[in-house]
Amino acid sequence: MAAVTDPAGGPETDVVAAPQPSKGVAPDGTTLHLRQWPSAGKPWASVLIVHGIGEHSGRYERTGRLMSGAGLDVHAFDLRGHGLSGGRRVFVRRWDDFLDDLEARLAATRRPGLPLVLFGHSMGALIALNYACSERPQPDLLVLSAPPLKAAVPAWQRALAPILSRVAPTVVLANPIAGDQLASDPAVGVAYFADPLVQPRSTTRLGAELFAAMKRGRAGLDCLSVPTLVTHGADDTLVPTAGSEPLAAVPCVERRVLRGLRHETLNEPQGPEVVAGIVQWIRGHV
Repeated sequence: MAAVTDPAGGPETDVVAAPQPSKGVAPDGTTLHLRQWPSAGKPWASVLIVHGIGEHSGRYERTGRLMSGAGLDVHAFDLRGHGLSGGRRVFVRRWDDFLDDLEARLAATRRPGLPLVLFGHSMGALIALNYACSERPQPDLLVLSAPPLKAAVPAWQRALAPILSRVAPTVVLANPIAGDQLASDPAVGVAYFADPLVQPRSTTRLGAELFAAMKRGRAGLDCLSVPTLVTHGADDTLVPTAGSEPLAAVPCVERRVLRGLRHETLNEPQGPEVVAGIVQWIRGHV
């Protein structure tokens, strides 16, 4: 047992520190690696975390522990083609495969009487947003970290992406990520590139599907009705804050630009305070 401080400001509580890994199966039979951080005591809400491109759910260890210490029952899974899940690496046949997987995981996570929060970071935030703007069964609350509704890439690359996706969908290209773009603590970038489950690359098909999902996300914001919190590091150069600006005008959205923080606000030294703010927002909406 380990003592974890309640990020919402409550007393320290003894909780099980280690996540509980397991396996699940996607609707098409793909194996999905699952993680859970059980709540400290009786849970008052459930959270499902969706990670970003090239990474995996194990990188949310600190976040999972902090949230579980605050009484949230926290779940996560590795996206298909990522981490310990099945599927061709950093590849998706169609974007809806991600949404199908998410729908199944939300259904498996939901518990009677417990509000269900969908949390996504970066590409995971875009997946979560596309899902929340669909006609699929909805979560009760939505939290988006650095959602990329706009791409900081040249127009010619966006135009070329669908062509490459058709003629060479499995070609792998490096993602232009530098360690110091992730967080101000150099150790975060070092750990990212040393992690054998991290893949700082993507296939041309995944890239094209990502660009198309951004366009659909911008066009479909009028359909968003789930109460939503958007957090974005003001110093994010991977997904500049312009990428989440369209969400600020949506009536059900509260957008917070966090001064001095980079792309992975949860992994910054101020990460516990970021989690505390998210937990307090959830408390205020359940």
